[in-house]
Amino acid sequence: MSESWDDLRIFLAVARGESLSAAGRVLRMDPATVGRRIARLEQGLGAALFVKSQQGYALSEPGERMLRHAEAAEQALSLAMEAVRGGAEGLSGQVRIGAPDGCANFLLPQVCAAIADENPDLEVQIVALPRVVNLSRREADMAIAVSAPTAGRLMVQKITDYRLHFAASEDYLARNAPIRAVNDLNGHRIAGYIPDMIFDKELDYLGELGLTRVPLASNSVSVQFNWVRQGAGLGIVHDFALPTAPGLRRVLTDVVSLKRSFYLVRHTDDRRHERMNRFAKALVDGMRVELARLEAFCQNV
Repeated sequence: MSESWDDLRIFLAVARGESLSAAGRVLRMDPATVGRRIARLEQGLGAALFVKSQQGYALSEPGERMLRHAEAAEQALSLAMEAVRGGAEGLSGQVRIGAPDGCANFLLPQVCAAIADENPDLEVQIVALPRVVNLSRREADMAIAVSAPTAGRLMVQKITDYRLHFAASEDYLARNAPIRAVNDLNGHRIAGYIPDMIFDKELDYLGELGLTRVPLASNSVSVQFNWVRQGAGLGIVHDFALPTAPGLRRVLTDVVSLKRSFYLVRHTDDRRHERMNRFAKALVDGMRVELARLEAFCQNV
């Protein structure tokens, strides 16, 4: 048997992507080549690692056992590389963060840019997804979440609270009836989430307020924000996003003020990774400082 780390790397990519094409994109290899390598690995082991179907590649029972050892080997290699590089000179290599798109668009870019400025050999990737990031499939090295997961082998750290309010453009407010109470919202066009695509109960802002009709709906916070910014309607907006749109004004601040939290979610096995620990600390510290700065800025909006 002559399996190498390269074989395990390909196996992990297929296991996480659940298809040859998804693995090929990650590995930058032709899917047919990936398939041949998996077939050769299975032949060498004398066991089928995947159950193949039209839906893709699912791990077989031997594949599940293989996965645990392959991930352990991956972690050992990463730790060895960290030890060789040394940890005092600065962060290097690639770190991928998954985050809901409000956080990914309005908070993470400047925080991660500051970390990258201090660590020129570091590559930071932000994956903005309107759903929960799957860390077990290694979609990211760590994730920002709006509720703390309770299942899986994960480390969860609360980062900070943040606030949201109704907001509308000055132009929209000048053209439409005054908004002095929640009941006044019935006569206005509201932007919000597509109700059946809300992936976390913490994001059901309008449902919490008893507003079931959403004339302008999207699964993207950025789309909702741009509708509001362009005067198409009003909607629930993150306070930390308001400084990017000077023409927006908060409304009903004495009546509707929502508080939510951000959590950092990581693989439990990563607790021994000095590089990931250092990056996580810089990320959490930076998010706390930047969010406080942005929310203080918009108090008079």
